[in-house]
Amino acid sequence: MKKLKFPSAQTILLIIAGLVTLLTWVIPAGKYETLGYNSADNTFTKTGITETENLPATQQTLENLNIKIPLEKFTNGDIYKPINIPNTYHQLKAKPQGFFDFVKSPIKGVIEAADIIFLVLIIGGLIGIINSTGAFDAGIGWLANALKGREFILIIFVTILVAAGGTTFGFAEETIAFFPILIPVFLAARYDAIVGIACIFLGSTIGTMCSTVNPFSVIIASDAAGISWTTGIWGRFIMLLACLTISLIYIIRYGKRVQNDPTKSIVYDQQQQIAALFKHDKKKVNFNSRLRLALFVFALCFVIMIYGVVFLEWWFIEMTTTFLVGSIIIGVIAKINESDFIDTFIRGASDLLGVALIIGIARGVTVIMADGLISDTLLYYASSATEGMNKGVFASTMTAIYAGLSFFIPSSSGMAVLTMPIMSPLADSVGIGREIVVNAYQYGMGLFYMINPTGLILASLAVVKIGFDKWLKFIMPLFITLVVFTLIVMTISCYL
Repeated sequence: MKKLKFPSAQTILLIIAGLVTLLTWVIPAGKYETLGYNSADNTFTKTGITETENLPATQQTLENLNIKIPLEKFTNGDIYKPINIPNTYHQLKAKPQGFFDFVKSPIKGVIEAADIIFLVLIIGGLIGIINSTGAFDAGIGWLANALKGREFILIIFVTILVAAGGTTFGFAEETIAFFPILIPVFLAARYDAIVGIACIFLGSTIGTMCSTVNPFSVIIASDAAGISWTTGIWGRFIMLLACLTISLIYIIRYGKRVQNDPTKSIVYDQQQQIAALFKHDKKKVNFNSRLRLALFVFALCFVIMIYGVVFLEWWFIEMTTTFLVGSIIIGVIAKINESDFIDTFIRGASDLLGVALIIGIARGVTVIMADGLISDTLLYYASSATEGMNKGVFASTMTAIYAGLSFFIPSSSGMAVLTMPIMSPLADSVGIGREIVVNAYQYGMGLFYMINPTGLILASLAVVKIGFDKWLKFIMPLFITLVVFTLIVMTISCYL
């Protein structure tokens, strides 16, 4: 009997999209009224089910709507998206999605995710150009020799560096750029591709899960909950250190097993395929000043991207432009003629086309939910599930609820503005601080993000051509450990 093969990332997402389409026939349609701030005329816009009205932007207006958020959170731009108004859920006429809605959803998803898709494709072109110069091969060879016998330093350095980006400014989608660059380095250090993925993806996940000053996560969630983002920050920082330590120990132990015996690798059967995918020329390369300058420009692109995101409020257009300009500059430095540059750039971009499509298909799942009007219904029933619970059970249940909701709403900022005005007042009813709900939001989303097919994991695995089943085999022991640890911490924190 022929052995069944685990489906590809694209097929998994299409199956999920199909199931979500069916859910729109089962889950009642519904919607909360929303409130948005207009900075141009200093008013609120209240969008109801059938009508829209402008209201004065005052604290009294917020209190009348049972929104326990200081007015300045809106006026200073901390809350820049419309929020759900508590106690305004209305069940609507069902809007089930049909077959044609299902088949159109990937196309709509690609259109909605065009910003990140173009970022991925341009990064692919940049990598193709730098690879063609030979500078990257020389750099990998030098680093592999420098780390010989101390390869674990690479695991620690990459994981902590990416986690620092995650906890400070939500370093997530941008990590796609680092897989094609760093995976060859891990392979040269005699690790497998799983170790490289784990360091980059888990580093980002743990960092964003335990965000300390991340404006797209903890700050916007705290603002929407009506509390200062500094409330509970030391607890989140300690949680960051603890989860990072647990993850690093797990990755280093696995990596050491692979180094000692390559057959212990979860992807051992793909060893040659992955090596060919990330092959680098081991022959002696004359690492002249021209190649050094090209490699410097390549590294500078990422430094500029990070600086722009953190300090200049850049987003996908600016980041993509940085990589495009970097590609052209490297082409000039390496004296690549115009036709070769175009061909090489297009080949590099095509290598990440599959990744780009996965991102679009995943976004299509969200499109089906929004068009089927079931997102707010799920939120309404989730908020009702915690009534009458004691503190410890409430905290753990809230963490689990946020994990489940993140399947349908994978955006951290989107989750914050949609759910916090509804969920955070529930903390008052059980006698705990609202920062517990903010933590539940972060930890629940972060934990499930490790295995969430509507997040970035499938796109990340697609860069290396590794199946989701192999990632689950690797991550599950660590995932279970972190879930148990987090639930214990959440329970204890309610009584401190």
